[in-house]
Amino acid sequence: MSDAAPHPLAIRDFRFYWVARLASTIAQMSMVIVIGWQVYDIARRTMDLHHAALQLGLIGVVQFVPLFVLTLVTGWTADRIDRRWIARATIALETFCAATLGWLSWHGATTLPSLFAIAALLGVARAFAGPALGALAPNLVPREILPRAIALSSMSWQAGAIAGPALGGYLYAISAATPYLVSCALFALSLTCMLLIRPVPRTDMGRGRNPWKQMVDGLHYVRRNKLVLGAISLDLFAVLLGGATAMLPVYARDILHAGPAGLGNLRAAPALGATLTAAWFAWRPLKHDVGVKMLAAVGVFGVATIGFGLSRFMPLSLLCLALLGAADMLSVFVRQSLIQLYTPDEMRGRVGAVSSLFISASNELGEAESGFLASAVGPVVAVVGGGIGAIGVTLLWAWIFPELRRARTFDPPAEPISV
Repeated sequence: MSDAAPHPLAIRDFRFYWVARLASTIAQMSMVIVIGWQVYDIARRTMDLHHAALQLGLIGVVQFVPLFVLTLVTGWTADRIDRRWIARATIALETFCAATLGWLSWHGATTLPSLFAIAALLGVARAFAGPALGALAPNLVPREILPRAIALSSMSWQAGAIAGPALGGYLYAISAATPYLVSCALFALSLTCMLLIRPVPRTDMGRGRNPWKQMVDGLHYVRRNKLVLGAISLDLFAVLLGGATAMLPVYARDILHAGPAGLGNLRAAPALGATLTAAWFAWRPLKHDVGVKMLAAVGVFGVATIGFGLSRFMPLSLLCLALLGAADMLSVFVRQSLIQLYTPDEMRGRVGAVSSLFISASNELGEAESGFLASAVGPVVAVVGGGIGAIGVTLLWAWIFPELRRARTFDPPAEPISV
């Protein structure tokens, strides 16, 4: 990286992008923590622990289905339509969701069906926002500082993931409607910043080609690029098996007995570890042995998940979650840098959509898997077993995808990957 290259935050449009992501992430995570608490709390009034945990799993499914169904469309849209306007539209939809839940909570009319319906709409918003926002960042900064910009972008997301859950838990203690009303204000700030981003240059994806062929090009690219395929599928299966976050309401209410405020702290702990890691990479970007370090980080993720699952001591639980978040951030940083630097701009939306599908599958389906497994064998066994599975996946992927072990730097090959 050249010493003459500007810092990403010295670039006007990237600053607006960074603030927009931070504000929207705080709002999103504040809503997520409250929705999870309300689902579990409402369910526990009429259900036992196992059936209530199942409802948390179903929330994950409801959020994942829109992304699964819309993946090809959202990626194609991000490469065909101005990515700024896609982001603006999704933020507007999230604002509507926050306002609706705020109104329902204010009038004491929140029900499980209403929470599931809003969760599905939020899934639609995330399906379109992920590819558009991921592909927009490289349009705002020079290529040589993109890894640093990715670290800063991840830091804004993780900082929001720290503040959001804690804010949601504390605001919910004031009233059920307060966190949703504050989220509306934060979404308004995010939308304002997105509106201030100036037009960016775009690469033509080829308007004469068949739209369906253009949609599946992202799948072909990922399938043929073994390094990218290995990186995103490793995250998919490791987090799918090791997702402990779905069980946090159970741990906060029935195992650690920490209540809504404690749940906010538990949700914030992984993001704290991730933010510190992202801040380090923004200052000292990772340059060498990136593949081996990513594999090691996923192994640490599994170990930390096991530690959290067995813990009955709140400080130890928070420490394990922070370590889990730090390890996950290293993996995310490597994966996102590989995807952005290996992918041509005219395909970043479609490849990003495939990556978003894998990420959401690992998160939402991981929550569903944890919820279903917890309903069958109990939350502790589900979390500990998931951590063991994540370690196993790491060892298996190191063997199946030797490209991951051999990846030394982020520099793409001289010959582009064909689709």
